[in-house]
Amino acid sequence: MKSSSQTPVSSHRQPRVAVIGAGKVGSTLAQRVAEKNLADVVLLDIIEGWPQGIALDLMQARGLEGHDRSITGTNDYADTADSDVVVITAGRPRTPGMDRSDLIKTNAAIVVNAAKQAIAYSPNAIFIVVTNPLDVMTYLVWQATELPPRRVMGMAGVLDSSRLQAFIAMELGVSMQDVQTLVLGNHGKQMIPLPRYCTVKGVPLPEMTDAATVERLMERTRHGGSEIVGLMQRGGAYFAPASSIYVMVESILCDRNRLVSAAAYLQGEYGIEGLFLGVPCHLGREGVRTVMELSLEPEQQQALLDSATTVRQNIEIAQELLTRQR
Repeated sequence: MKSSSQTPVSSHRQPRVAVIGAGKVGSTLAQRVAEKNLADVVLLDIIEGWPQGIALDLMQARGLEGHDRSITGTNDYADTADSDVVVITAGRPRTPGMDRSDLIKTNAAIVVNAAKQAIAYSPNAIFIVVTNPLDVMTYLVWQATELPPRRVMGMAGVLDSSRLQAFIAMELGVSMQDVQTLVLGNHGKQMIPLPRYCTVKGVPLPEMTDAATVERLMERTRHGGSEIVGLMQRGGAYFAPASSIYVMVESILCDRNRLVSAAAYLQGEYGIEGLFLGVPCHLGREGVRTVMELSLEPEQQQALLDSATTVRQNIEIAQELLTRQR
């Protein structure tokens, strides 16, 4: 395997983020982290030369972007050693007509292998999972790493909430900065946008427009990712997902304690126990600091329970497939 294209990790003293998977999401995230001067980045992929080339390209832009962060491209997990945060984006993306759950068979083994190799070199890292189906893959990473659940999470609600934020601002013709949104549940068709917690400068969305428009915006958010896949045909979203991951990484490394919606491990909150599901939580240096339990309407609570049932079923499918592959 090709090793690092940059400085050996033994000299590492700065905050370090390892990005596993140098596709469009992973490489865009690497760019965000470095150019915002947040941390050094190690970008790993199984394709020899690919992450090294991306890293060299990004290094050549450092003077233009005004930062001195190190970007390392590698095929060797040893080069990810001592990472503070490990982000797993590796896996097959969706194609038109494919649901996120269709990726279980393909991505389960990839994600588990990545998690086991990464934790061997960075035992103190916090893991953020991006690979779909996200809620299931997050659970598998937690099992594979045997980490405390607060140190494993999935990127879901940040992206879904951002999509809803964009749709509301576009629909109402208001500044994106004035819109706040919140989405719960799994990262897929069963996600649960919460209109009552969606506001424009503090005014609840249902007071800003009619019920039909609210529902249309919620439904578009549920299919926000597949809409992009359908338009692009040969790929999916990567700019907004990378920005969403960056928000989580920044909150962890800078101990910002931001309240975001992420796939966090539930231990009785919302009547759900023993799995990862999108809920509002505070992210800090130790990972998921607290889970906020909101007051939900009966149909929203039931939708969340239904979402949890689907995630449990898909976890069982994934575990069975992994057992067969051993």
